[in-house]
Amino acid sequence: MTTTNRMPKTARPARATQGGTERGSQAESASPPRMADVARIAKVSKMTVSRVLARHSVAPATRERVEQAIAQLGYVADAAAGALSSGRSDFVAVLVPSLASSNFSDTVRGLTSVLEPEGLQLLLGDTDYGLEREERIVRSMLRYQPRCVALTGSQHTDGTRRLLERAQIPVVEMWDLPAKPIDMAVGFSNVRAAREMVRYLKDRGYRKIGFLCGASDLDRRGLERLKGYLQEMKAQGLAEPRVVRLGESPITMTHGAPALDALLDRWPDTDAVMCVSDMSAFGAIMQCQRRGLSVPRDIAVAGFGNFEVAVCSNPTITTVSVDAYGIGQRTGELLLAAQAGQLHSARAQRKVVINYAVVPRESA
Repeated sequence: MTTTNRMPKTARPARATQGGTERGSQAESASPPRMADVARIAKVSKMTVSRVLARHSVAPATRERVEQAIAQLGYVADAAAGALSSGRSDFVAVLVPSLASSNFSDTVRGLTSVLEPEGLQLLLGDTDYGLEREERIVRSMLRYQPRCVALTGSQHTDGTRRLLERAQIPVVEMWDLPAKPIDMAVGFSNVRAAREMVRYLKDRGYRKIGFLCGASDLDRRGLERLKGYLQEMKAQGLAEPRVVRLGESPITMTHGAPALDALLDRWPDTDAVMCVSDMSAFGAIMQCQRRGLSVPRDIAVAGFGNFEVAVCSNPTITTVSVDAYGIGQRTGELLLAAQAGQLHSARAQRKVVINYAVVPRESA
């Protein structure tokens, strides 16, 4: 059988217009603007448009014309193509254990405040405290050719370490101070901070001090705080440690009540309790009120992190304050300096120590 291609009787040729056929005009307007369109309107070459987008040196008047054309067309550069040509994207890969935590959210804001003015955007990953999950996210993010990587903590799988070492880009481990960082680190010692809180409570006259934390080993910072508590209780010659490990990470307000009940059921004469975070401390204070206990007259309660809830609680919560926003800022500054080749090879300049402090309030 032979078929003949014929125009259906109902079809009509497209009408010619000044800018081409009617259909051609519609198709052109429906397609996204291209670099060639920007160059045509700005009356420059595509190379000049590319230089403007890459923030390279261009005459001010020319740059202004190109930027006006970009705004007029709503042109968005193809980041993937740019990454292929330059070898790197404009992304910084950032991994945190939980975006629900105000501390980690503040760290992300601190990073953004430093990196965004330099034309860098964050590619965020939530590890949910899982090391294997962290490795999967790192592997996936590296496919996007990030300029650098910031990740939380010092505990990683061997696979994660190998991936980051082979990537040959700046890497910062945040919130901890590992003995052997992958590259750079910005953080503080959770062990020392917890020991300082034990000393504060002892100086306030408390001797039978308990500690509430999660049961999971995934929260390495929580384990470091527990380690500091145990070390200082022994160093101060205080009562036998009273530890309740209950619940999975991340610890929330709902953790404090059952953990406090477990503590007092076993050690009813406890006169103070340290909590792994302010969230747990708030839950513990609410449970004290339900049990008819006055805080701090009957039992003192201390937290960690200086979250907003610590100020809003009644009573306000004695806690350890850490500059979460500052961790993000210093991490961003370190990454920019590393990219610019401004970091000295000395270890001291590749490890930034963040200050912390016990904040006395009403609860202890």
